Amino acid sequence: MKTSRLQATVFLGALALAAWPGAVPAPKSDIDYEIFARLPILEGGRVKPLDSFARSALLSIRGKQSVPVDGRALSATRWLLDATFKPETADTYPAFVIDDPEVLGLLGLASGKSRYFAYWQIEPKREEVSKQAASADQQSSGRRSRFQDALLNLNNRLTLYERIKNTFMISGQGDPALELAAFTSLLPRALSAFHSNNPTDKDRRAMKALAEMLQRYQFLAQAGAFKALPPKAGAPADAWSNTGEALSNPMSGRDPHPGLASFARMGRAYRAADAAAFNAALAEHAAWIARNRPDAARAAFAEALFNKSSPFVSGMALYLTALLLIFAAWATRRADVAAAGRALAWAAFAVHTLGLLARTVLQGRPPVTNLYSSAVFVGWASAILGLVSERFHKRGFAVAGACAIGFTTLLIAHHLSASGDTLEMMRAVLDSNFWLATHVVAITIGYSSTYLAGMLGIAWVVRRHLLLKPDPETSKALASLAYGVIAFSLLFSFVGTVLGGIWADQSWGRFWGWDPKENGALLIVLWNALILHARWGGYVRERGIMLMTIFGNIIVSLSWFGVNMLGIGLHSYGFMDKAFLWLSAFCALQLALMCLGALPPRFWTEARRP
Repeated sequence: MKTSRLQATVFLGALALAAWPGAVPAPKSDIDYEIFARLPILEGGRVKPLDSFARSALLSIRGKQSVPVDGRALSATRWLLDATFKPETADTYPAFVIDDPEVLGLLGLASGKSRYFAYWQIEPKREEVSKQAASADQQSSGRRSRFQDALLNLNNRLTLYERIKNTFMISGQGDPALELAAFTSLLPRALSAFHSNNPTDKDRRAMKALAEMLQRYQFLAQAGAFKALPPKAGAPADAWSNTGEALSNPMSGRDPHPGLASFARMGRAYRAADAAAFNAALAEHAAWIARNRPDAARAAFAEALFNKSSPFVSGMALYLTALLLIFAAWATRRADVAAAGRALAWAAFAVHTLGLLARTVLQGRPPVTNLYSSAVFVGWASAILGLVSERFHKRGFAVAGACAIGFTTLLIAHHLSASGDTLEMMRAVLDSNFWLATHVVAITIGYSSTYLAGMLGIAWVVRRHLLLKPDPETSKALASLAYGVIAFSLLFSFVGTVLGGIWADQSWGRFWGWDPKENGALLIVLWNALILHARWGGYVRERGIMLMTIFGNIIVSLSWFGVNMLGIGLHSYGFMDKAFLWLSAFCALQLALMCLGALPPRFWTEARRP
């Protein structure tokens, strides 16, 4: 009874802690940053809150979601506001991370304690960076040097930042509200003069001034990083526009978008540090969107709340804490500590599940649509497999494996989020249908279970060499559990591969094309089948099974991430050159563990005996 009460307390307490980031009110501020963060925009083919764009952009530029300024962390939303309305201030923030010594040499910057630099430090060499990046871009990715890759990366981040600065107004412009007023007052005279057969000198000056303004607005239309003006009533749902697009068409001045005046007043107030005027213009624009585009307002609010809650960060912390409690239970042999660890693992899984469901609802797609979501789903499936297995083998190994994989995959997903929008639109070649949805779910469950079996194999090797007198029954239970998980993995890997072939036949007109990803999926099926047949035929026993499950980690990792390292085939998405080193290190570690497992138990103690 006490154990049940302890588990319930730990479980509910962990859920409360995980919910706290989403429930805690925003810090008090004169400017309502939270409402601004929830404004919907169109970027990357989908409607999202400004908060999502700000976080993604700052992650791409700096690798983090905040910027340190004067001893405090500036949020992504505050950084975006400064970049769009006060770029001269944002230019002084250390927002750009630069690690490559050759790039630093090109920029004339010294590599010291900090890897972060401000735009004003890079701007003197901006033209040279752009020139050399264009030259590097002519080379194929496989032939570019490390310096060229780093320079291209820096150029892309600089371009993104410059586009952000020129989204609402041309960078360096004084008062956007005054310019908008001048444009709307000048437009009728200029249009009238344009249609006149005998324009006066004043008319010609008006037409010339309008032409200059339109030229600037056309620049804004092309430079804007996102579209913040929703369609007006009666317009198509995807007819979003940015400031430049709304103003570069002279006829739009006859019926200007209400958001133009709102953002212009926000810009004027923000530059003048007039919080009351900024909040008034912001509230007016938010109210207009709520009346005219309630669906966009609701979707942006939900996603902003999801971002604020950060369920996967909370899930990581809970998985890690649960794993440490399981270790402590093994060390102390205390049942209450083990019970608390299991309860915390279930709480981590619950948070993980809620985050996964929220992502699926927000995206309106299956749970796996890109590399990021696959990492989240693989961790989720591994966790549920481990927790359910623990109900039958109550020795802590399955739940420990579930927590380890859950934490690791969410950590991988966290780093993958730096590459851009994690809720991005699905690629056209992967457009969703029934066969795709079932394929990705089944194949990723196959990934998950193979990893879980590999984690059990690692646990077997560690016990073999660390414990003075390992319990044979526990070792046998581990092998039995790994065997069952492999059988489960074979089923889902095979079914997922077949479903993928059906989907490929519908999408590409062929069931199988020996694509690298298809080959990787086939290798997972064959390797799991080989483990089972080797055991059935008596070629391997307990040790052989466990070492083969560890090698399964390598096969899944190469199929999951290795295909993206190749950069070829129809499934190569989310390429990251930095991942190559980590993938190689992971594979080397698995091989080292296999070699360790092949050696006699505690062989180093035997070698010291006389």
